[in-house]
Amino acid sequence: MRVLIAEDERMLADSIAEGLRAEALAVDIAYDGDSALERLGVHDYDVLILDRDLPGVHGDDVCRSVVGSGALVRILMLTASADVRSRVAGLSLGADDYLPKPFAFEELLARVHALGRRARPADPPMLERAGVRLDRAHRQVFRGSRYVPLARKEFGVLAELLRADGAVVSSEDLLEKVWDEHIDPFTNTVRTTMMKLRRKLGEPPVIETVPGVGYRIP
Repeated sequence: MRVLIAEDERMLADSIAEGLRAEALAVDIAYDGDSALERLGVHDYDVLILDRDLPGVHGDDVCRSVVGSGALVRILMLTASADVRSRVAGLSLGADDYLPKPFAFEELLARVHALGRRARPADPPMLERAGVRLDRAHRQVFRGSRYVPLARKEFGVLAELLRADGAVVSSEDLLEKVWDEHIDPFTNTVRTTMMKLRRKLGEPPVIETVPGVGYRIP
């Protein structure tokens, strides 16, 4: 899942991002409305965590722009106001959910996951192909009966390959879905992560390289 946090309170935004990244989500941050719209125009996000009182372009206008564009991103609106009138106003703009500040991170995380499931077709709790099983709920991977410990990005790459159900996934798609905007598009990160993932999954190889195209689990 890829998330954009549009929040001008930098400590809060950075804290949310750190927590979401610890859950293996790809997270970008915008500290004002203009930057949020710029990123939304470049990347496909599953969830937008949107502070209503953004500087520059107001959060309400960001919400209107996103909804008007027909983008599939789901919007979780944040605000310091907890009264019913404000919640109704935020939802009437097209936000999918509304969370007043202060909030518990656990609640925000649950809402982000719920919106993420609505942003894309729901995956089954267990992804399986070629003898490899990925348990999304418990963040565990098995090859046959052997447990395979994976780092967060390795887990994310494997999930995308299994989700593709035999189709080829390009390096560009993996960068878009597993990493955030700070990754260099010309980096060898995908290849390096793929090498580590293959080594951990063991023999015989299950991930196939399609030259000039990408990777797949046939």
